[in-house]
Amino acid sequence: MRTVFRLIATLTLLLPALAIPIASAATTVKVLQLNICHSGVADCYAGAEPVLAKAESVIASTQPQVLSVNEACSGDVARLRAAMGAAEATFVAAQHRDGTPVTCTNGEEYGNVIMVASTLAGGPAETGRYAAQDDGDEMRVWACLPAGALSACTTHLSARSGTTALAQCQDLMSRAAGYARQAPVVVAGDLNLHYDGSPDAQDCNRTGFYRKGDGDVQHVFATTTLAFESGTTIDMDGTTDHPGWLVTVTMG
Repeated sequence: MRTVFRLIATLTLLLPALAIPIASAATTVKVLQLNICHSGVADCYAGAEPVLAKAESVIASTQPQVLSVNEACSGDVARLRAAMGAAEATFVAAQHRDGTPVTCTNGEEYGNVIMVASTLAGGPAETGRYAAQDDGDEMRVWACLPAGALSACTTHLSARSGTTALAQCQDLMSRAAGYARQAPVVVAGDLNLHYDGSPDAQDCNRTGFYRKGDGDVQHVFATTTLAFESGTTIDMDGTTDHPGWLVTVTMG
């Protein structure tokens, strides 16, 4: 009997060493890029309520963890965040040459929004204006939410000069490369650059990142620590001149 007890005790001690480790599940991160053409000035404007209602519907159905929105009005943030759920958000206004904010026809500031789900968000927002600008009056800007489980940035680049747009993109990607020292990074936006164009959107890519585009001018860059799963264009039903662009990656 003592021999049996000794055998049971020995097996009990060995069980932890023999246990097979279970890999932790990867985290799915969906990045949704929208250009909602909400200024009221551009020809693509189809009315405030139709495009916001469509954007809310797309956000609710895709449930992104990162949301990038270009050509938005500052008042859109509350509605879009309500559709997304708990999230950190920041808005950055495009600027006139004198530094004052560009405004939508409704009087609100006009620019870009970046949101990151609260479960992944981190430190305070950072925003800025590019050194390189075209000869127009609208000065292009960027916004980032860095230093969480991942960092995320948005931008809307020059539509008047491809050379300027590329310089702006390279500027932002240099910043993203800095963020990548701490955590995975995604950069999304309407870059006004095409893949295999002149200049080529691919020339904005950095070592340690890859690019996924919608076949036109919207792109998502992600660090190679985020495994690409899929990219899907979403019909916006004529409420804007850009489709939604959804990129799904996994982290961990």
